[in-house]
Amino acid sequence: MSQDIVILAAGKGSRMKSSFSKVLHKVGGVAMVRRVLATAASMTNAKLHLVVGHQGEQVTNHCQDFAANVVWQNNPQGTGDALRRVASSLQSEGSTLTLYGDVPLIRPTTLEKMAALSTPNTLVLLTISLDNPTGYGRIVRNADGNVCAIVEQKDASAEELAINEVNTGILLAPNQPLQTWLAALTNDNAQGEFYLTDIIAMAAKDGVDIVTVQPENEAEVAGVNDRVQLAALEREWQQQQAIQLMQNGATLLDPARIDVRGELITGEDVIIDVNCVFEGKVELGDGVEVGPNCHLKDCVVGKGTVIKSHSMIDESQVGEACDIGPFARLRPGTRLANKAKIGNFVETKKANIGEGSKVNHLSYIGDTEMGANVNVGAGTITCNYDGVNKHLTQVADNVFIGSNSALVAPVQVAEGATIAAGSTITKAVGEKQLAFARSRQANKDNWPRPVKN
Repeated sequence: MSQDIVILAAGKGSRMKSSFSKVLHKVGGVAMVRRVLATAASMTNAKLHLVVGHQGEQVTNHCQDFAANVVWQNNPQGTGDALRRVASSLQSEGSTLTLYGDVPLIRPTTLEKMAALSTPNTLVLLTISLDNPTGYGRIVRNADGNVCAIVEQKDASAEELAINEVNTGILLAPNQPLQTWLAALTNDNAQGEFYLTDIIAMAAKDGVDIVTVQPENEAEVAGVNDRVQLAALEREWQQQQAIQLMQNGATLLDPARIDVRGELITGEDVIIDVNCVFEGKVELGDGVEVGPNCHLKDCVVGKGTVIKSHSMIDESQVGEACDIGPFARLRPGTRLANKAKIGNFVETKKANIGEGSKVNHLSYIGDTEMGANVNVGAGTITCNYDGVNKHLTQVADNVFIGSNSALVAPVQVAEGATIAAGSTITKAVGEKQLAFARSRQANKDNWPRPVKN
């Protein structure tokens, strides 16, 4: 059956105290509304509608790749008002699922349960039973146990306030009767708003079957109104990711201290120490070890590689059995072949480092093609920028580069060559040549040291 999915994202979110839309705040590195849209887009035969209002340009620009039908709700008057504005865009047949841009952790499996119960004469409600239902609309059932209405807290009687089954706001309604119900909505209530929940009583009156589904946990239907609630959902999301990683064979030395802000794929026997952050898409092969306080973004790391503490890897590819860090930074375009070593306080950028090559410490290697079994001494830099353009440094296999050397690109160092420590290399070095380029030492007797004024 065809399905319209309406995502409500028009609220101001004033309690966030933010210069941008509430639904653009992130959980797990992804804007809340994008999480909801992605879940909606995974449903079968889904036609997406996005209702925007306050800061709507921000929201539509951020979500334009979903190709949703954008509907504006200026001067919003409740959830029923939002659906009324979408009504003319809904399909004549099928059903409409209502979701919320600030309820980001709803699961596809829950929505699929709802869809499985949908018929042209069935309205499906997502409800949840809470120990403390304060603030939620209550699910009112008749003597037979059938849902007959939803009463908002401000309009509820003392008896209704005692009900602990509450409305999540997520419902799936058949389109044909929905159009009639939306047209009949009024704002005769304490808030002066058009409540979407009022259609429940209309459906009961019309003899439509009203069935309920409950989510696996409360976090699925938790909304965000302020930064405290946002932080709580962030922790919930990270806990879910930690559990999944451990179930897939990774060891987390402290599951409460990991942040996955994208997709993290791990092989067997991966070990991740505390306070590591993973952004974008990161793949870790079997046996990879990640030390504490590391930051990995959009990278692939081959099996058996060890990444020591406080290292950052960004848009790079790392081979097998490599040794990285501590305090190393691999910038975009870095490619390490198997068994390469990048040591402490080394930075690389757009560099191909060959198999078994070592850049052990205190060096910068950028715009470089480096062969196998190269040894780079401490303090070596490739001078790749002339102030306007970047240039390439080419280092062949088995080269030895002494400490504190500068290779001024464009320059080539052939196989087996040696660069003497402290050299500034501006010309090509041939095979097995020794290159040394430094001033002759001069010692002056009785030289007066500077004194403090």
